[in-house]
Amino acid sequence: MPRYTVHVRGEWLAVPCRDAQLTVGWLGREAIKRYVKNKPDNGGFASVDDVRFLVRRCKGLGLLDDEDPLQVALEDNEFVEVVIEGDAMSPDFIPSQPEGVYLYSKYREPEKYIALDGDSLTTEDLVNLGKGHYKIKLTPTAEKKVQKSREVIDSIIKEKTVVYGITTGFGKFARTIIPVNKLEELQVNLVRSHSSGVGKPLIPERCRMLLALRINVLAKGYSGISLETLKQVIEVFNASCLPYVPEKGTVGASGDLAPLSHLALGLIGEGKMWSPKSGWADAKYVLEAHGLKPVVLKPKEGLALINGTQMITSLGCEAVERASAIARQADIVAALTLEVLKGTTKAFDTDIHAVRPHRGQVEVAFRFRSLLDSDHHPSEIAESHRFCDRVQDAYTLRCCPQVHGVVNDTIAFVKNIITTELNSATDNPMVFASRGETISGGNFHGEYPAKALDYLAIGVHELAAISERRIERLCNPSLSELPAFLVAEGGLNSGFMIAHCTAAALVSENKALCHPSSVDSLSTSAATEDHVSMGGWAARKALRVIEHVEQVLAIELLAACQGIEFLRPLRTTTPLEKVYDLVRSVVRFGK
Repeated sequence: MPRYTVHVRGEWLAVPCRDAQLTVGWLGREAIKRYVKNKPDNGGFASVDDVRFLVRRCKGLGLLDDEDPLQVALEDNEFVEVVIEGDAMSPDFIPSQPEGVYLYSKYREPEKYIALDGDSLTTEDLVNLGKGHYKIKLTPTAEKKVQKSREVIDSIIKEKTVVYGITTGFGKFARTIIPVNKLEELQVNLVRSHSSGVGKPLIPERCRMLLALRINVLAKGYSGISLETLKQVIEVFNASCLPYVPEKGTVGASGDLAPLSHLALGLIGEGKMWSPKSGWADAKYVLEAHGLKPVVLKPKEGLALINGTQMITSLGCEAVERASAIARQADIVAALTLEVLKGTTKAFDTDIHAVRPHRGQVEVAFRFRSLLDSDHHPSEIAESHRFCDRVQDAYTLRCCPQVHGVVNDTIAFVKNIITTELNSATDNPMVFASRGETISGGNFHGEYPAKALDYLAIGVHELAAISERRIERLCNPSLSELPAFLVAEGGLNSGFMIAHCTAAALVSENKALCHPSSVDSLSTSAATEDHVSMGGWAARKALRVIEHVEQVLAIELLAACQGIEFLRPLRTTTPLEKVYDLVRSVVRFGK
């Protein structure tokens, strides 16, 4: 018998359908009847038959025709929403689809797998897992390590040994001994009580990254989770069932407790969960729709799921990869601006950089030489001013290798720390199967990724700071020898005047965001956790800084392409003409 899961005013209802010829309109009316059935005020309706409503699919939000037969319009166990006419949106309404859902409207289940062993995950791998390009499986070695680790936990329970988080309470309650018959309840209570985050839920890509990274850490075999439970978690990931994880609430020690608890809450079938098939719904319904069962936590497994730095590190991983991409693009954009401003290539001479051989500086200078006028890629623009009397350029052009270079070195430094953290065991207590014991330590402390991501924000911001100054030179006729604000009919058209203001606003905002969050610490858990990293905010604001850098450099790219129009018919180098053509394929010249 077909069954549909229907969302009505914040509630999810399972509606069976005995006759496949029944219509979408019947499904909506039946869902409303079930909704009001147990409402003391009849749901606020004078008569259910008079209610006007629309029905739409949760996946893609497409509206359905009331007269269409269910067997034609919907798949079995599909998720739909009934939108009642005249309803005002509740302030705590969770949209059925998160931001960027259009990316998931054509979601296809991946066929390829990444084998996780807890030791070899890269930042590129994790970003690709977040994008839904791969499923996950464990290596045979990882499976054996997980099994041996769990045997230690089972032995502790059997022998009734007192061990933190397994047979005791947590934090301030570490000295409270828990009876054996309540050890499983202890883990469920831990997950529920620690699910105390606030703010918007992570977008699907970031939640997938978070879940994948936690799986990788568990695969190391130091957490004490059972292989059965870990494989259940992997099945949830592979089905793209993603728990509701608020972005705020972690202080970065003891690990990212609040967000990881929300992650675990969905795994046990509580709270909200999202999938491309269902949109947001109660976790138990989403799991059931994908043929999955909620995880039943064994002793230690709640703690194994929530104790670690994976929120900081997964967001940091995205930050590093986006920073790497925009740093490369910054060199291209700056080179195009230099051409438009008729700058010289002499400052990028190999001998200059050989005597100050910072790796990033040398690499950036090489990129500039590859893009600008040379025997291999001649530039008509460069040739037009070859014999001008200008000796040197402004710092924003001449010093790009030095400024952009240290950004590249910063990214490399941070990427090294994040990569180490990706493949680190960050639980407490740690389970060492080779020694047959557990040891309490502090690997959950997020200071490493927190400090690194504060440094990343400071470093990458400089790409926007110097870019904004180049935009100023492009727009200022006394500096560029181009029309004011890069527009032919100044006054009638303001050109890039306010685009430059936007860039200045973003750079100013970044200055505040670059204040390190990791210099702060507030004691929590009744002074048991008396020093914390504040790494969650370090990661989130690093991403915001990088987003602003991307936007400022996009403005510079548009301005440089606008500026080159006033130098036509002269052409720049072949690589930079390709960049110009790419921009013009989506943005036309503004007259």
